[in-house]
Amino acid sequence: METQLDPMKDDLPLMANTSHMLVKHYILDLDVDFKSKVIEGIIVLFFETGSQYRKSSSTDKGCQSRFDETRKMRASEPCHIPVTNVSACSSKTEYKGFAVCDKDEEDTSDKNGNHSNKEQAFAIPSSKNCYDVENQGNKDFLLVLDCCDLSVLKVEEVDVAAVSGIEKFTRSAKLTDVSKDLESLRNQIVHELVTLPADRWKEQLYYFTCCSQAPGCGELLFTAGTWSLEIRKSGIQTPTDFPHAIRIWYKTKPEGRSVTWTTDQSGRPCVYTMGSPINNRALFPCQEPPVALSTWQASVRAAAGFVVLMSGENSAEPVQLREGILTWYYYVTMPMPASTFTIAVGCWQEVKQLSVTASIQTDAEFSLPPSQADFRCNEEICGHVEYPCRFQNPAARLQAVIPYRVFAPWCLMERCKERLLQLIPQCLSAAYTTLGTHPFSRLDVLIVPSNFSSLGMASPHIIFLSQSVLPGGSHLCGTRLCHEIAHAWFGLAIGARDWTEEWLSEGFATFLEDIFWARAQQLSHDEVKGQQELKALLRWRRLRDEVQNSEEELQVLRPKKESTGELSESGASVVKYGLKAEKIFMQVHYLKGYFLLRSLARNIGEASYLTSLRKFVHKFHGQLVLSQ
Repeated sequence: METQLDPMKDDLPLMANTSHMLVKHYILDLDVDFKSKVIEGIIVLFFETGSQYRKSSSTDKGCQSRFDETRKMRASEPCHIPVTNVSACSSKTEYKGFAVCDKDEEDTSDKNGNHSNKEQAFAIPSSKNCYDVENQGNKDFLLVLDCCDLSVLKVEEVDVAAVSGIEKFTRSAKLTDVSKDLESLRNQIVHELVTLPADRWKEQLYYFTCCSQAPGCGELLFTAGTWSLEIRKSGIQTPTDFPHAIRIWYKTKPEGRSVTWTTDQSGRPCVYTMGSPINNRALFPCQEPPVALSTWQASVRAAAGFVVLMSGENSAEPVQLREGILTWYYYVTMPMPASTFTIAVGCWQEVKQLSVTASIQTDAEFSLPPSQADFRCNEEICGHVEYPCRFQNPAARLQAVIPYRVFAPWCLMERCKERLLQLIPQCLSAAYTTLGTHPFSRLDVLIVPSNFSSLGMASPHIIFLSQSVLPGGSHLCGTRLCHEIAHAWFGLAIGARDWTEEWLSEGFATFLEDIFWARAQQLSHDEVKGQQELKALLRWRRLRDEVQNSEEELQVLRPKKESTGELSESGASVVKYGLKAEKIFMQVHYLKGYFLLRSLARNIGEASYLTSLRKFVHKFHGQLVLSQ
């Protein structure tokens, strides 16, 4: 049975069957072509079996005792090497630009944890469409990924067992079916790789890269629908036995809704992810549900003269691949939803201070009260899945201002020098004073093209700002910057488990922007009170007007009510009204959320409330939450 959805309701389907298989890591290898307005390349996905279908530990053992034998068997298997006429297929030489490829090189992270280098009806499949527990003999398992506006060219299984040195990820096993030895071996290797402890993150990225370059070992059958990509392997009937490393060749389409191709304010071509309602499914096949927290690596090639910015922990430096072509490499070790992946390719110029001394902001200028510093010194163990967390890094916990860069079109550089550069350290330090440890190790700020439909957008390690915040005084630029910085904690480090509860991100960011901005300006108590009362009045009037002139069903903070956070048995769900056009321009979730939090702060006192928020951030960073 399929759950039919009414396309007139403009609900956004999340089709991925995350309860069966959960993506843990992506590797993207992409070429950006401005002439054809196409991004073409390969994505390799590494999976874990969903919690419902994992084998018991008694049968999930390694394969070292069969390793030599299965490597010999590989010669008789059909082996599909990436076809040579696909431009995105990278040779091993191209991958040498990756910072992680030399597994023996010195760790590049410093003491602060900074790393240097609506068309037609759709249907949500029930779990029995993908994996029938009671009738396993009749159907192949279907892996379902979120995907639209993409041309999928080929899908294959990756022979991770062919990687040199991969033996360390195998263990002795009791395997009775010789024909399944290789399949079990490959899946065991992937399991060991995705579950490596956080202190081995560099080794993990190295072997992810090596595995992504391994030969194929059989094409997989696939069907591309309006909202999904369905993949199966003939004869495989359970998620446990399905390949846990797959490679997909694909192209975006010029009309794809995840990115916009345009020109910047200087008339140069550029492309960027602009916060589409469909998120990134028209940029790469992925699992969109928030529960699919994953890490990623990306190598992006573009013509010389273009700069590639991306959500990544490292400040990437370009490597010349061949004459006229540069490659840029980024990685992320903190598991995040695929929707937070962000990319911007254009002729951006880095905006720098005229003098070195002017750019230096010491921690002493924005020192913490002793009570706040003591709070971080006595923090407990984090509650999230294991990753290299800054909250556990003593140096990072004392870092009031993280490294930052500013990029803009050439014609806006002077405005950025005058306005933006001096505000960033003030706003970052004010945020740190309020909430403590910065969740992310660095920040890029980009002034995006004039067709950007909002004032700002925050993603891991990068903020997009509209050119509209630059003219006039510093107030608009500062408040918007504070709002987007607040999303590092609320919206990114702490995400909503159900996207319909967007107030958990926007309400908190709206409330905190006032706190951050007042501290950044170092206002007196009376000045803070006057400024915040004026803002509250203006927001109240805007909220009143919106409530009077919009559909009532769009004004509800929890539109799914008691079913908020619920998923189908396969893990698929819908974002209610996620594609409704007028919803993009509504502020009700920002404003209602703001007034709720303002009321709480006034009731218990702002100082007490902010103390509770710091505790909340420490307890729930790296996790997904509901309103409860």
